[in-house]
Formats: sequence, structure tokens, C-alpha cells
Amino acid sequence: MDTVTDVVWSDILGHVRTRHPAISRAWFNQLAPGALDHGELTVETENVPQLTYLVDHCVRPFVEAAQAATGRLVSVRFITRAGETVEAVAPELRDRYSFDRDLSPARLNGDYLFENFVIGNCNRLAHASCVAASESPGTAYNPLFIHGSAGLGKTHLLQAVCHRILDRTPEAKIAYVTCETFVNHFVEAMERNALDGFRYRYRQVDLLLVDDIQFLGTTDRTQEEFFHTFNTLYGVQKQIVLTADCSPAELGTLEERLISRFNWGLVARIDAPCLETRLAIIKKKCRLSGFEIPEDVMMEIAERIKSNARELEGTLIRLLGLSKVEGRPIDMAMARACLGDQPGPVRSIRMQDIMGVVTERFDVRVCDMQGRRRSRSIAFPRQVGMYLARQLTTHSLEEIGDFFGGRDHTTVLHAKKLVADRRANDPAFRVRLEEMEENLRRGGLHPAH
Repeated sequence: MDTVTDVVWSDILGHVRTRHPAISRAWFNQLAPGALDHGELTVETENVPQLTYLVDHCVRPFVEAAQAATGRLVSVRFITRAGETVEAVAPELRDRYSFDRDLSPARLNGDYLFENFVIGNCNRLAHASCVAASESPGTAYNPLFIHGSAGLGKTHLLQAVCHRILDRTPEAKIAYVTCETFVNHFVEAMERNALDGFRYRYRQVDLLLVDDIQFLGTTDRTQEEFFHTFNTLYGVQKQIVLTADCSPAELGTLEERLISRFNWGLVARIDAPCLETRLAIIKKKCRLSGFEIPEDVMMEIAERIKSNARELEGTLIRLLGLSKVEGRPIDMAMARACLGDQPGPVRSIRMQDIMGVVTERFDVRVCDMQGRRRSRSIAFPRQVGMYLARQLTTHSLEEIGDFFGGRDHTTVLHAKKLVADRRANDPAFRVRLEEMEENLRRGGLHPAH
């Protein structure tokens, strides 16, 4: 039995408030951590209404936060100070598991249709394979594995498959989840002794789609459960579609038997869009949103934003907002003002530039950054360097790991998550990181101390 320290508890609450503001309440300050016993964290609350709210809305956010803060696969159980459980005060909630509620296709984005997906050389194979899988599920390409960097359209294609199948077969049973949700559901099922219900929900579907499968985890139990779920569905020709930010061969944290199965079907890669594709994306987004932008402005945006479709959409939203605030039509001057904080071409930022900025900012040596030392004074600057390389360059996880001393891609993923979490929760560090990013975007100049 472990005791949760004040620092860990503060991290848990901070994570929930930052990542899940919609469910956060002021009275969360009254919550108190109990013991962490056999992988289960007890959280105590003041009264029954608060208990009911927590059980109904907050199980997954607190599980996510507890796992991030402790670095362990833990579950969360809510009770009142008097020791009351939700099963005792509200028996009708006993069988309401989140995996019974969260597999509904009602969460799909109505804009994520095949008709709204812009096709280019960068994504043609992925698009065609998803269309084929939706028209002949379980037979055309099974499993279908789509991989590529963030913001390139993987989630769009997953949801488009769901929409197409539901249009053709409204009664189809679909499970569309992120990998994190699958893991959280499994943890919840173990916590509540409900593995039979969990397995029934996931293994009786016609279509299983899992986003970001690289986060399946390093625990044997989680991977074994997914392995058997995969085998069950594959054996009865039910369609499986997976996405990741790297190819199956680069999923070093997963068991070989899983990686082998991911390669059984079709593996399709999505690359960053070329200029023509970026311009087509902008035109389609403008048409769907119902606002007009001059042709030269669209070309300026397409030439400046080279990373992904998500960045393009974000720029358009900011530009439209600026137009409404200023009460004037969009023109080139407005576009350039809006683009002023945008990075230049990501390919112009070199790994050596990042290394130079980080070593000067943290006062460490390049040989240490690329060496085997794991002391905090060296490990954290190295993680910052990996994070910046992932954010500002087009290098793969493996290439980044190689540059920073031969680390594997899972180390890069861990560094990215660790730095992103600190960025979200530490304002001073966020300012420091943004300063380094801005200097790199201006040409890799070293920041001032």
C-alpha cells in the first residue's frame, strides 16, 4: 500500500483541470487521495451528490491523470468520507460501465466524410484503401493500418469509414475508440471485475477502429487482451482499422506477435501534403465554412503552412476571426498579419539548429546530449531537444532517436509526452519553450539568457 504525496495529487488535479476543463468543478479542491493499493487509487469526496457526479463523469479523466502522474497502470475508485460507494447509494449505476457508453458512433464528426477529404499523392493509397474497406468490410484490406504524423488526416479517414458503413448498414455494430480509451476501458473492467462485459462489447462488433495504437502500452495484460480481441474479430472476418504515427516495424514497445498481425493486411502511409494538395485543402475548407478568401491569400497560406491540414485549418479560423473583429474583408495584409506567428518551412529547421539552441539554453554539451548519461541535468534537455525535433521537423521518430544518441522511437514518444505535459502545466517553462521555438523559426539563432 502506497501513500499519494501532495505533489502527485496536485499533478493529478492539474492534469484533470487542464485536459478536461468541461468536467472540472470548484469543489475538486475538497477531494482527498486515499491509499494506492494494488494498483487502485481511492479518492474521497464530501457527499453523495459529488460521488455520483464523479462516478458518472470523471472515472476516465482521473484514471488518465493518475497514470500520467504516477507512471503506473492504475485505476481510480471514488468513495465518500464516510466510506459510502456509488453501488451502495445508487444501485442502478452499478452496471453503467464507460465501455458500454463510449463505443457509440454518435461521437463522429459530421464533416469527416470521404467527400470532404482532399486527395493527393501524399494520401491516395490510404484514402483508396479506406474506401475499399468501407465497401467490403472484413475482406478487402483486413487489417488496415494507416500511419503518418499528426494532422495529416488519419482520424478523418477512420471516421469516414464509420460514416460510409453506417450509411449502408445502419444497424452495424461499430467500436471507434482511441487506444487510450481502449486501455482505460480495460483498466476499468479489471477494477470492477467486469472483463466478461468488456470482452463482449469489443469482440461482438462488426468494425473495430482504434486511433493511435502506438499507445497500447508496455504492460503484458493490455497487449494480451488486444491480441485476443484482434484474433477473435479477424477470425470471423470483422473489419479492423488501426492508425499510428509510425509504421508497424517502428512499434518497438509492442510484442512481435502483434506487430506481425498488423502487417497481415495493408499498411498505408500518409505523408505531408504538397503545395497543390494544401491549396486544395484550403479551398475545400473555405467552401465548407461558407466564407471567401482571395486566390492570392489562399496561395500565401498554402506556401507558408507546410506541416499539415490541421495547421491550415487553424490558420483559416484565426483569419476569419480577425476579419470579424476588424469588420473588413480578408486581404493579403490581414493574412500576413495573421501568419506573422506561424513557422516558416519546417524543413528549414535542422536537427543541428535544435541541438545548438538547447545546449546553449540549458548549458550542456553536445556530447552529453548524444551520450548515455541519464542524470536529470542531461536527460531533461535531451527530452526537450527530442520534443522540438518532433514539433519542428519532418524527421521520423527513429531518425530523431538516432540523432540523440541512438535512442529508440519509444524514448522519443515518452520525451514528447513529458515535455508537452510540463508545457501545459508550467507557465514559466512554456514561455521558455516558446522562446526557443521562436528563435528556431527565425533561423536557428541562439536565444538570449
